[in-house]
Amino acid sequence: MGLMVNPPKPGDISYDQFVRESKGILESLRRRARIMTDGFNSCRNVVCNFTEGAMYSFPQIRLPPRAIEAAKQAGKVPDVFYCLKLLEATGISTVPGSGFGQKEGVFHLRTTILPAEEDMPAIMDSFKKFNDDFMEQYEDHRGYSRM
Repeated sequence: MGLMVNPPKPGDISYDQFVRESKGILESLRRRARIMTDGFNSCRNVVCNFTEGAMYSFPQIRLPPRAIEAAKQAGKVPDVFYCLKLLEATGISTVPGSGFGQKEGVFHLRTTILPAEEDMPAIMDSFKKFNDDFMEQYEDHRGYSRM
């Protein structure tokens, strides 16, 4: 914590290393945010704005009516249902958007961009496979429009 409130100053012996490491961390976070945003936006019924200045991503998940009904039957809020299914299938832990006071009928989840950069492609592949399977299971192919 002391480093954040009192960082090395120009001329300090550790200043150049501090600048290099800080820049490297921020660049890695930016790349991870891009991998995650692109990954979410490549998924059916998922839309995500680029993450800037935060460690979290908040993709919107457009849940099919049959998934919303299945959630109600299970006694769950629809985004909680989705997040629990995601956790069970992949081990990916997310937070349902309903915990943040989202607009009625709109579903989000929150996830962090902090996993190791080299793990991000596999994490997003796992998410995409889960989401494809979930949508396949719950979409009504007789008129439900896909994003």
